[in-house]
Amino acid sequence: MDILEVMKSRHSVRQYTDKKIEHEKRAILNELAKSCNSESGMNIQIIYDEPKCFDSFIAHYGKFSGCANYIAVVGKKSKDLDEKAGYYGERLVLKAQELGLNTCWVAMTHGKSAAKVEKGEKLAIIISLGYGKNQGVAHKSRQLSDVCNQTTEIPAWFAKGMEAVMLAPTAMNQQKFKFILNEDHVKAVATGGFYSKIDLGIVKYHFEAVSGHKVN
Repeated sequence: MDILEVMKSRHSVRQYTDKKIEHEKRAILNELAKSCNSESGMNIQIIYDEPKCFDSFIAHYGKFSGCANYIAVVGKKSKDLDEKAGYYGERLVLKAQELGLNTCWVAMTHGKSAAKVEKGEKLAIIISLGYGKNQGVAHKSRQLSDVCNQTTEIPAWFAKGMEAVMLAPTAMNQQKFKFILNEDHVKAVATGGFYSKIDLGIVKYHFEAVSGHKVN
């Protein structure tokens, strides 16, 4: 399955079965997390068989159930931490989807994480992980003209990148970002809203993974 098809098939899932993630799949995800950390300087950790994080009032309020695995997106405190968290977290999200697993980005509706957060680091966000009781549903999208400065006479690679962007998960499905095409250069900016810097990292990864073009 190519990366765009993986994006199309991936939706947020909050209810999970008790099926354990197989060792082979754990090894693949762990290796990717290690690679992301090496590339970014992050300290992303995947926690398995640990249900306490989602066994709290606030997690149940967020309609989470049965979740015993999660990705703790940890990194050094910095201005670009949230954007990096979104970018590298989404790499793991899409790999999990490719492996037949389900995920959901979780901002505040979880309990205490078992991740090791070193001095000077911060837990940016958590991503639930496991076998979903369902595959979730597609989110509604804004018009392309709402999130992009050009929608006509655009190169095929840019159109393909924007198709991937519109499939990206964002907090509260707000899609608060703008892509600006200037000749062959692409810039993306956050336009406010909750967790918009994390969202910006996610949409940048979607665009780059599909279009093959870098986003500033």
